[in-house]
Amino acid sequence: MTLEFLTGALVTMFVIVEPIALVPIFLAVTQGFSAAQRQQVAWRACLIAFLILAACAFFGDWLLRMLGISLPAFRIAGGLLVFWIAFEMVFGLRASRKSETAKEAIDKEHIVNVAAFPMAIPLLAGPGAITATLLLAGQAAGSTVMMATLIGVLAVVVFVAWICLSMAEGMNKLLGTLGNAVVSRLLGIILAALAVQFVIDGIRAVLRG
Repeated sequence: MTLEFLTGALVTMFVIVEPIALVPIFLAVTQGFSAAQRQQVAWRACLIAFLILAACAFFGDWLLRMLGISLPAFRIAGGLLVFWIAFEMVFGLRASRKSETAKEAIDKEHIVNVAAFPMAIPLLAGPGAITATLLLAGQAAGSTVMMATLIGVLAVVVFVAWICLSMAEGMNKLLGTLGNAVVSRLLGIILAALAVQFVIDGIRAVLRG
């Protein structure tokens, strides 16, 4: 049972988080950052995401019930926030804002903010990952071994994500300025579609409920 749970949890979390697919998005949202600053964002985002998912595994269901918040509502809110990021990417607003402050140092607070949102939430620990974690925690309820297995799975997935994000700078140099601009806008469209899907899924869940 534990082996089946381990396999299922690994596949589920890798498919939902998609660490490799986050690399170009990471490059887009950290446009204007130095290599060292990107490294800081990467490890901070992964640490925050792991802590959030681990906390959800232990306390997520209880907390949502206490606050009276449904998972569909969380999904809709996350979708709206992601859509704003996508809007900035498509129309170059994020790039324009970065260019205006290119000569200014990016302070520690800004690095922490980008690591927390949108990298940790909702890209790494988004509605899908949180929902999957809650469901897996429900399966592991009452079993210390299975709960420890789930925490181990979360750690492995986040570690792989950190490796992928750490290699993003090499991809950035390969693409160049024009390539990054094109990729940023294309990914903005994809991210916008993903955000709309979050909202649609949330509305469908509300209507079914």
